[in-house]
Amino acid sequence: VRAVSLWCARALWLAAAVEVHTAKEVFAVNGTNQRLKCTFSSSSPVSQDLIVTWNFQPEDLSSHEQVFHYQKGPCKPPAGRFKERVTWDGNIERNDVSIIIWNLQPSDNGTFTCQVINFPDVHGTIGEVRLRVVHKVSFSEIHFLAVAIGSASVLMIIVVAAVIICRQRRRKARDKRMEVADAEL
Repeated sequence: VRAVSLWCARALWLAAAVEVHTAKEVFAVNGTNQRLKCTFSSSSPVSQDLIVTWNFQPEDLSSHEQVFHYQKGPCKPPAGRFKERVTWDGNIERNDVSIIIWNLQPSDNGTFTCQVINFPDVHGTIGEVRLRVVHKVSFSEIHFLAVAIGSASVLMIIVVAAVIICRQRRRKARDKRMEVADAEL
């Protein structure tokens, strides 16, 4: 029984030898570029024979296609919708196998998968990231922050202007009182 449980534990360890990590979902604006981040961890040191494969499945579930391949260096796809629109943005030494998709189009909506094989670790998880290309940016936290900072700046300018105007009026009133006092003497 102990031998069987040790064998099962070893089999489970081998099955998850490479763990791939991606965001679940990414939003990008039509016509912009988007980095699809993919990192991995492996039970073995990074091999010179490392293989990375990025694939794409459109939302309409039509045939999937290869987006990018890395094997001893980046290999751009020779054909397909991503032919001149994908570049390597990874760093193997840092377990980063990310890519950049250029000039995003609504037809790029779908699921991208990132698979890593790091010999001798040939089994593991496959990272999936769903890309949603939108026509315009929705009101995000960044926009809210920009509006808040802008509003605070305008408010600060109004307060400073009010203080300066009050001081000038007080000074004029004081000067007028002094003129009246000097005239009475």
